[in-house]
Amino acid sequence: MLENQKEKPYDLEERTFLFAKRSIVYFKFLSRSLPNAEISRQGIRSSGSVGANFIEANEALSRKDFVLRIKICRKEAKETIYWLRLSESSETQEKEQKCLIIEATELMKIFGSIIEKSK
Repeated sequence: MLENQKEKPYDLEERTFLFAKRSIVYFKFLSRSLPNAEISRQGIRSSGSVGANFIEANEALSRKDFVLRIKICRKEAKETIYWLRLSESSETQEKEQKCLIIEATELMKIFGSIIEKSK
């Protein structure tokens, strides 16, 4: 976990990677309930998909393909927020849950800005 929120990596590929890693740890340590099991699977998939699609965007064959991949990044970040909000975190996990929601929201805004500038 990044101790200071201001120390976020400038490299968006690294930032999305760290976001996925933190999300995996968060979801891994949720209480073992039936709802949390499914929520964790979905949350891990969507948080990892943010970075994976960003890598795909960087290798895009056209501007249209790039914009499509960035839109998917934004969509996956938004979906991750949903799974984070839906998860049943313990009191000790609430701070990390909030930090991850903030990070996913910031990533969504960054991708939205990239989409707007790519038009």
